[in-house]
Amino acid sequence: MISKTAGKDTFQQQMRKDSQALWTAVDRYFSGLLAPSDEKLDAAVKANRKAGLPAIDVTPMQGKFLHVLIQITQAKRVLEIGLLGGYSTIWMARALPKGGRIISLEFDPRHAEVARANLRRAGLLNRVEIRVGPALESLPVLKAEGAGPFDLIFIDADKVNNPHYLEWALKLSRRGTVIVVDNVARHGTVIDTRSSAPDIVGTRRCLKRMAREPRLSAVALQTVGLKGLDGFAMAVVVR
Repeated sequence: MISKTAGKDTFQQQMRKDSQALWTAVDRYFSGLLAPSDEKLDAAVKANRKAGLPAIDVTPMQGKFLHVLIQITQAKRVLEIGLLGGYSTIWMARALPKGGRIISLEFDPRHAEVARANLRRAGLLNRVEIRVGPALESLPVLKAEGAGPFDLIFIDADKVNNPHYLEWALKLSRRGTVIVVDNVARHGTVIDTRSSAPDIVGTRRCLKRMAREPRLSAVALQTVGLKGLDGFAMAVVVR
């Protein structure tokens, strides 16, 4: 006999399974219409998997979102914190206006090597400057070099350091700069106030910082799709 509690758990598990199948199907439908893949994007994904990089690239629709965001803002100076294999970078670099450039920071030399090859294959390496090393060491160097202010800053690296990346984003921004922080929903666990997981703690602190920073007007949206329950926070520097 299945208890009422067990029955409820089974029902919820089935609902989640059914929902994921639906989200995935809808995401693939949208992608097929609005973010169709091509030889260069497919090659980047295959190269990333062959090299053993973690399968945490943005989805095609998330990549297209970044692409359109750059087109909307006409961002010419873009900072990306977290390069991985360069899939998101390809989407953004394709949208840059004439003379636009991306500086991308990556901790892992192997990841940077794979990304560099992907960008070269896509014919976009001349639009991207890759800097290897801990981002919290590279960011002060950028500031000292006068690399900013950036028009758009995309934060998609280790989540525990998101509050620190946000602070540096503010230092490297101007009025009107758009800041995007990826993966803020953490599959729903972001609302777990008791969690001591570094990624959850870092994400919550980043969101709280965005909420109380008077220089920012911010929003956070949860999304569903190929990566399940995901989400991003986005802010514009208003002063």
